[in-house]
Amino acid sequence: MSGFSTARLKMVDGQVRTNDVTDRRILDAMLTVPREAFVPASRQALAYLDLDLDVSEGGAKRFLIKPQLIGKLLQAAEIGEADNVLVVGCATGYLAALAAKLARQVTATESDSALAAKAKDVFAAMGLGNVTCKAAPSAEGDPAAAPYDVIILNGATEVTPNGLFGQLREGGRLVGVSAESRPSRAMIVTRTHGEFGHRPLFDAAAPVLPGLERAAAFVF
Repeated sequence: MSGFSTARLKMVDGQVRTNDVTDRRILDAMLTVPREAFVPASRQALAYLDLDLDVSEGGAKRFLIKPQLIGKLLQAAEIGEADNVLVVGCATGYLAALAAKLARQVTATESDSALAAKAKDVFAAMGLGNVTCKAAPSAEGDPAAAPYDVIILNGATEVTPNGLFGQLREGGRLVGVSAESRPSRAMIVTRTHGEFGHRPLFDAAAPVLPGLERAAAFVF
């Protein structure tokens, strides 16, 4: 076993399973998708640690969120094999690659065009033909490939992302971390008969996605 495959196994056993992620498909995806491939070479040794991993190279800081949080969000999303999925703020694409192992089609957006290009390269190298990545602001999503069965935020939002809610299919769900109030929590938002139901899942923290920050208060 290579060092990375051992680290991957330890991540799944020590961080993901221990946080009540029991869905076999998610565990299998996390055991097979190489997280280190989505990390700059200088930081690959950190790829499997229990932390939000900075993958930006210059520019604004962008992160792969913690493995255990990714596992719990994917489990809450209940992605089916026929689902059309949107991953918002994908950074270099790790969460989108996992979703691609679970869904029929995945669209990923990333506000940093250099990181979006890196994600495309990694998807191509891995032979993932059912995931596309495009540079786009987090709040915009990708209306062209909507409606989505599932939308996943690769991070937190401090505002209500109404533009993303509108891209959900009837019965569709959005999962991510809401930092609109304290403590921040993982949430699931479900679209039923055109209405949006919000349900907190568990306390969680994640870096706020660019474009989903709370507007700075005006100070005299």
